[in-house]
Formats: sequence, C-alpha cells, structure tokens
Amino acid sequence: MPAKRTYGDPCGIARALDVVGERWALLVVRELLLGPKRFTDLRAGLAHVGPDMLSQRLRELEQAGVVRRRTLAPPAGSRVYELTERGLELEPVVLTLGRWGSRAPFPADNATLGPDAFVLALKTLFDPAAAGDLGATYELRLGQHRFHARVDRGRLELARGEAPAPDATIESDTATLSAVLWHGRRLADALRSGDVEIGGSRPAARRFLRLFPLDAPAAVRAPARRA
Repeated sequence: MPAKRTYGDPCGIARALDVVGERWALLVVRELLLGPKRFTDLRAGLAHVGPDMLSQRLRELEQAGVVRRRTLAPPAGSRVYELTERGLELEPVVLTLGRWGSRAPFPADNATLGPDAFVLALKTLFDPAAAGDLGATYELRLGQHRFHARVDRGRLELARGEAPAPDATIESDTATLSAVLWHGRRLADALRSGDVEIGGSRPAARRFLRLFPLDAPAAVRAPARRA
C-alpha cells in the first residue's frame, strides 16, 4: 500500500488536511454526523464513490482516530461505522464549509441531495432569528429514512430516527423539498400534487419550512483585462 500523502507543513490547517483532505474523506464525516451507518448505507449516501475507495478512506479515518467500527447489540448485530469524539469535533467545520459552499452554483447535472446531506443542509442554513420563539418538534419522512427535528429558543436539533409525539410530520423526497425550500416551487403546489404530505399542525410545518433561507450566490468577478 502506498504511503499516505502529506503536505509536510507544521501549520494546523495543513495537518488537518493531512487527515481529512483526501477526496471523499469529509463527505464520509458528513454521512456519519447524524449517527452510525453500515458500509452499505454509506455507499448509498455517497453514490459516486467506489467500494475500494470508500474502504480506503474509512481505513485512513480509523487510523487517524476520526472513525471507529463497532457491532450493534442483538438482534441487529450489524457492523457500523461511527464518529469518535475527535470526529464529532468536525461538525462545526463541516457546517461552516456547507454554509460557504451553499453560495456556489449548483451542479449542472441536477444531482439530488441524499437524505443525510439534505438534513445537514437544513442545519447549515437554519436562521435562528426567523425561528424566534418557535418551540416545536417535527418528524421528517424522506422515503424510508426518518429524522426528528426540534426547534426551541432559536436552536435546531436534528438526529436520525422517529420523533416522539411530533407537532407535525413532513413526508416527501429530498428533490421536492429542495425545490420548495430553495428553487422556487410553491409549497401549496407540492401539497396539491401529493409530492409533500403534512400531518399534524400545518401552520407549524409551514413555519418550519421557512427557517432555511438560501444566501445570495457569491459574486464572481471576471478577470481584469490586460492593457
């Protein structure tokens, strides 16, 4: 196996990139921020990574103390990957990077967000001022995936799994919700077509969906012409 590449630079940024700067490494971290996953689940969330590359990145992240493997208790008994305490420290880094990247142009191939990537995008773009005094619990149903969200005192908490006694449930797919939140599709149209289904309090659900404004795209200046 070839030696892992290094910048050979004592700067903390360079040493951090020695750990998570390889292709796919930070996206593996993204996929594990909301909880453990099996190898097959990681591949489903990272549709364009091959199994050998994913195995290599996981191995490197394990060696760096960012990821660990464990076996779930019976009856599941599955082997899963999860972030260590050191790995979880990367959450604000990933969210800040996501917030910065949200102002970049969308890919031309109209690729859709995976469930975990979509939910983390909510966390990235959450506007505490817009939440105000809202206190409510929600369950997001994205196909077979369930996530619970709690908004309280201008804070958003998100995790994988069903929500206990949610004030509202929102059932859809990531492409539809992305279109409603960020690409100009009207929620009323998505509800009328059945692409979005809301259970419980519709006012609470509507307010929740207004908490994630997309920043204006970053201005890109054309290079100055040489005289």
